[in-house]
Amino acid sequence: METKKKYNISVEATLEVIGGKWKCVILCHLTHGKKRTSELRRLMPNISQKMLTQQLRELENDGVINRILYHELPPKVEYELSDYGKSLEPILTSLCNWGEEHIVKVYGSKEGYLEDNGLND
Repeated sequence: METKKKYNISVEATLEVIGGKWKCVILCHLTHGKKRTSELRRLMPNISQKMLTQQLRELENDGVINRILYHELPPKVEYELSDYGKSLEPILTSLCNWGEEHIVKVYGSKEGYLEDNGLND
């Protein structure tokens, strides 16, 4: 029998789904459209394939992303935000905005501290 989970504060439930080093990064990339695993790896060069796969599975199990399998040869898989995951977009945008302000506060400028990859406009 599964015991009922109780949270001290509701943000714990949020962090259970999007917490950790990589999940928000993955979700932010997916706010810009569907991505294949190889595209995510290119956008996130410091994540291992094993960790990326694990994080994608957890996000899929939590219902915030969809895994789309195309039945072709070779098989093609893409990931996208689910409708439920799209409800996180305002939160992700706020986190990005706060991060940019933090970089400017700490370093005086975002130039040289924030990748010029089209995602940080």
